[in-house]
Order: sequence, then structure tokens, then C-alpha cells
Amino acid sequence: MARSHGTFDRVCVRVFLAGCAILFALAAPAAEPSPWLELHSTHFTVITDAGEKKGKEVALRFEQMRAVFATLLMKERLNEPLPLTILAFKNDKNYYQTAPLRQGQPIDFPGFFLPGEDQNFIVLNLADEESWRAVAHDFAHLLLSYNYPARSDGSSPAWFDEGLTEYFSSVRLDDKNYEIGGDPELRSAGANQPGAGNPQKSLTELLSSQPWLALPELLTMKHDTSSSEGTRCTLFCAQSWMTMHYLLHEKKLPETGTYFDLVENQHVPVEEAFQKAYGMTSAQLDQAVKDYFHSLTPLVAALDASRQPGSQSRAPQVYQFPEIIGPSDSVITSKVIPEADARAIVAEIKIRIPDRREAGLQELQALATAPAPTPVKKADQKDAIENALPVTVAGNEIAHRALAWDHLQHGEFEAAAEELGNAAALKQDDMWIRYYFSVLKYRMSQAKHADIQGLPNMMQDLRAVLEWYPEFADADDLMAMARMEGGGPVAAMQAERAAMQLSPRNQLYVYHLAEIYVSDKKWVAAQGLLERLKASSNPQIAAKASERLEQLTTEQKYGVSPATAASAKKLPAQPSPFDVLEQDAAKRAAQAQATQSGTADRRPSKFFQGRLVDVDCSQSPAALLTVSSGAVVLKLRTADYKSLLLIGADTFSCEWNNRSVSVNYKPGGMSDGDLVSLEVR
Repeated sequence: MARSHGTFDRVCVRVFLAGCAILFALAAPAAEPSPWLELHSTHFTVITDAGEKKGKEVALRFEQMRAVFATLLMKERLNEPLPLTILAFKNDKNYYQTAPLRQGQPIDFPGFFLPGEDQNFIVLNLADEESWRAVAHDFAHLLLSYNYPARSDGSSPAWFDEGLTEYFSSVRLDDKNYEIGGDPELRSAGANQPGAGNPQKSLTELLSSQPWLALPELLTMKHDTSSSEGTRCTLFCAQSWMTMHYLLHEKKLPETGTYFDLVENQHVPVEEAFQKAYGMTSAQLDQAVKDYFHSLTPLVAALDASRQPGSQSRAPQVYQFPEIIGPSDSVITSKVIPEADARAIVAEIKIRIPDRREAGLQELQALATAPAPTPVKKADQKDAIENALPVTVAGNEIAHRALAWDHLQHGEFEAAAEELGNAAALKQDDMWIRYYFSVLKYRMSQAKHADIQGLPNMMQDLRAVLEWYPEFADADDLMAMARMEGGGPVAAMQAERAAMQLSPRNQLYVYHLAEIYVSDKKWVAAQGLLERLKASSNPQIAAKASERLEQLTTEQKYGVSPATAASAKKLPAQPSPFDVLEQDAAKRAAQAQATQSGTADRRPSKFFQGRLVDVDCSQSPAALLTVSSGAVVLKLRTADYKSLLLIGADTFSCEWNNRSVSVNYKPGGMSDGDLVSLEVR
């Protein structure tokens, strides 16, 4: 009877507390709805507080710009091997609190591009009309790097890249047409005030007032804005712009590709390459470009108009075409997101901007520790009242995830693992968590010159990431490294070549392919790639390739590299962050169980790796697992397999057998115990 009264008392207390919570909720004012929306188009994600109409317009304009760029490159489809998120603020205040600083003040452009190793961001100020035009130049550079190959040393022809991106940055868009070909610098030239010192000239002015560079000189120049030849560099930009203007109008991009092949790969002399590719000498092509420039009367008219008092800033373009994608051609979905999620995304962007990093970190840490716990629910419980107190993790999932990436970038692996564990407890289906876990495992192995821990789980996570974002080149690259270590060189080569195809200018992927060749003892192929990478324009890649070439002879002769031989003298094993993760999860589960039962389980947690031999679910929801390793056999119990902490699987299966597993458990005797967590591989 005493036990019955105790249960009744606990029920009364919980009912009373629940009643109080309802009363407080009714008395509290209703929370303001979040002004933030997340919109998805075919290729972009837009986060905005400016409303659905503005958000859809932003997504549509970027889809249109992407389609125009594909047309310029004469491609039916474009690669985009990193996800791109566009953050669009509705007003100046929030934008300028996020924008990078220049001489202590926020930049005065209504948009900026922020590249990343994991993802790219574009930030816009929608208080400014056509703010997306401010990032058109950077957006073109991004698409070009993913969709046009580089030279063998990883560099690209400066005149080609700069000319094409300048040409594209003049683009103007509406729902029916797009215009292109105007002077992209003319607006700033028209905005120069009297007495402003040495005003920046437009590209049209530069070409009209200075002798042009000889075409062979232009095509071999390196665009170095740090040089003392400021005027020469600016003329380089202007002449590159007009040369590409001509080549695009005359549809000579295929001939330009032929020219690059002749000069870069076949090492044909420049003059001979001009004749073979374009059917004319360099002097004739030079004159053809100049004649074309002088025929473009809209450029001169726009320049004259910009000099008139009260002239409009919207200069006319040279060409107009029907819009490739209209409002009815693009499916754009939207949903409201919590304001805390939007704040976390803004802070995630800030920590990637050096001048904003500290403010962004403070905001993320505040969001990550905010008292907004999310319960880990337990399904199908026989006695819901007895298990009414859930295990909780505080804070915002995106904030935890962003902090994890920041720790990863600074080599703080244990802190990164802890933040990822917290993020996973809040939202297990976030693919960014699975990708970051894979990055963490790989970088840890590289830092310690050790094997990748949890290799099967890493590969499973990467497969899920690639299903979510099939063009994620870095996920393909990580998959290649995982397959190489797992002993599948052919599959590793396939994954690495997929990454290289998606991001053809990324020389780290080429280096990794050379490593795969070495692991498969394809010495000639490996040496060929490494010799090429020795001359890389990326000094880090060049140094790595030179060092690897020095090791190759020894490895080919003895079957092991000096680095591998040195790392064989391994340091004593240290606990991995994944052990810390499991121990932390076990600790939280034990604390929750102690809170519910009123009696703490003081048995120490133990870790065991082995093979899952059998699962007995005859007393469901309880389960008895048999795990063996060598002569050791453990019988491990769980009271409810549906609430067991799982790693590497979404749901528990009573059909599992002959699976590699890692377990944390509380020992009962020499060969039995109670499960705390289970990692399935």
C-alpha cells in the first residue's frame, strides 16, 4: 500500500506542475511570429526577413543569372560542388552589422560573397534595388572555377577569367528579358563627385584614351593588382573585357578552347596557335577586337549620358535577350523558420569574417546555451508517468553545428566532437552534422598519422550526404579517402574522379588521386600526377607533391614510405573525441535514469568493441545482445531498445547479427551488463 500511495503522490505532483505550466502559458503573452523565411529554388537556399515576395525574387534572380552564365559558356548544365546559401536582409541596420569592415567602417556595397571550404554564402541588403548585381562579378568567378578547366599548374588564363566575369557583371534582369554587354564600371564613374581627387575611369574611357596592350602580351599577363602598374592593371581589365566581349559576340569560345589546348598542352608557339585556332594572326585578331569596340555605339552614348547633370545611374546595355527562366519556370518553396535559427545562421556567417568573428562567437555561444531544451522522446513506454522526465540537451542545433565547424577549422577536435554530439541530440537528420563528423574523422587521422576511426560509419554518413546533395565534391573526395583506407582503390578512384569533374580547378583532389595510385601501386600514374603538381600555382600543393615524389622511390622499392615507417612507432593510444562523445551520452542517460528512479547508478561505464552475434527481443521492448571479441563474450541488456542511444543507425533492429559494433555498458558481472549506447558499423 505504501508503494501505491507513493505512486499516487508522484502523480499528484506532476499533475499539479503540469496545471501550473498550462496556467503560466495562458497568462503569458503570445510569442511574436518569426519574420524569417527559408526558401528553396532548384539550386539555391534563401534566408530572409523581407517577406515571401522579396525572397522569391532573390531566388529567381540567382536562377536567372546562373542560366545566363551557362548560356555564355555554351553549357547545358553547370556544376556547383558546394551548397550556396543567400542571406537577404530587408534593411540597412542588420546588413551593416554583418558586412565586412574596411578601414573600420562597413563596406558600402549592397552585397558580398563569402567563400568557404564547406559551403558558400552570399549576403544582400534588399533595401538597395538590384542588390544581387553587387555580387555578379564574384558569382561569375565562382561558377567559372567550377565549370571551366585550369592550366596543368592549376592556374587559369587571367585575361579569360577577368574578361568573362567583367562582361557578366553588367547583366540586368527582369521577369521578361535580360540585358548584358554594358560597361560594368560606368555607374561608379558617373557617381564620381567633383574634387574627389583621381576618379576611377570606366572601362570605356580607358579603352578610348590609352594605347592598347599588344594582344600576345595581354594573353600572357598575370593579373596582379598588387603591382605598382596600377594603370596598366586597369587597362588589362578593360582590354580583357572587350576581348571577351568580341569572342562571345562572334561565338568564338570553341576556337578559344582550341587555342588554350595548342598553347598549354601541345606547346605550340603563340603566333602559330592564333593562326590554327582563329584562322588569323594575332595582329588581325587585335584589329578585329578594336574595330568591334568602336562599332559599339551604345557604350559611347552611355558614357556621354553619364557625364550629364542629373543623369540616371541605370546605363543602357548593348544587347537584350528574352529571359531564359521566368517566374512561372522556377518552383520556389518557402517555410517559416524560428528566429533563433536565423540568428544562428547570421552568427555563423559572422565567425567567417575576421572583423566580425568575436561578435559571431558570442552570439553562437549564447544560442548554444540558451534554456530551450529539446527532449529525447521515448516511444511506446508502458508507464508514461514513471518516465516523464526526458533527457535534454540545451541550445540551438545550428549554433552547436556552427561552433563545431569553427573548432574543426582550428584543429580543436574534442571541442568539435562535443558540439556535434549536442547538435545530433537536437536534430539527428541534419546532413551537415553527418558531413562534419566525416570531416572530423578524416582530419583527426591526418593530424595523428593514424587510421580513420569509425570508417564504416563515415562511409555510411557520406553516402547519405551525397544523396542529399549529389554534387558535393568534398564529400566525394572524403569518400575516396575512406575507400582508399578501406582497401578499395578502384572505388576510391571513381569517387575522386567524380570530385575532380565537379571541381576541375581543385588541385588537392588531383593530389589525392595520386595518393590513391600510390596505394594501388600504380607507380607510373602516380609519378606523372605528382610531377605535374610540383609546378602547381598553389605553393602548398607544390610542396606536398615534391615531398611525396622524394618518398616514392623508397616506397616502390620497399613497399612502405619513410613517413609510414616512422608512424609505425606509434605513441600510446589516446582517447578519441568519439569515445568522449559516447561517454558523454552515457553520462546524460545515466543522469536521466537516476533522476527518474531517485537512485544513481554509480557503476563505471566500460567500452567494448567486437561483433554482434545475436539479438534476443523475445521480451520486447527489452533486448539481450550477445557481443564477442576473441574469447570474450558479453551478454548486454537494454530495458527498451527503442530508447537506446544509437550511433550509425536510425532505428534498432532485432534482426541484426554478424555486425561490427562498439558499445558502452555498465558491467553487471564478468560477462554481462546493461547497455548505455550502441554504435553499429
